[in-house]
Amino acid sequence: QVQLVESGGGLVQPGGSLKLSCVASGFTARYYAMAWFRQAPGKEREGVSCINGDGTIYYADSVKGRFTISRDSAKNTLYLQMNSLKVENTAVYYCAASGPYFSDSPVCTGTVDYWGQGTQVTGSS
Repeated sequence: QVQLVESGGGLVQPGGSLKLSCVASGFTARYYAMAWFRQAPGKEREGVSCINGDGTIYYADSVKGRFTISRDSAKNTLYLQMNSLKVENTAVYYCAASGPYFSDSPVCTGTVDYWGQGTQVTGSS
C-alpha cells in the first residue's frame, strides 16, 4: 500500500523554524519527483518546492532563501526545512510524488501520483 506520511508541523512564532518530514512507503521515493505543496485557508493549493530525480530543485519565489528541500533515499524520506517563518506561511503542507517530473512553470507543475494527508503549520505571535 502506497503511503506518504507527513510530520513536523506545529505552531511557531514569526522568525522561527520548523522541519517537515515525509516518509514514503509502498514505493521507492528516489525514483520519483517529490514535492511540497501547501494550502492556506480560502486559497488554492500551491507548489512550495520540488526535487526531481536528476537533482533539479525548484522553489516558489516567496520561500527562496528561507526554505530548503532535501531527500534521504536510504530512509525513503523527503524533508522541508523552513526558516524565518512568517504568519502568511500558515497552511496545511502536503507531500506529493510524481512519476515523471515537476517543472517550474509555475513551480512544481506536474501530474501527482500520490498525496500525503498534510500537516498543519501555523505562524502566530
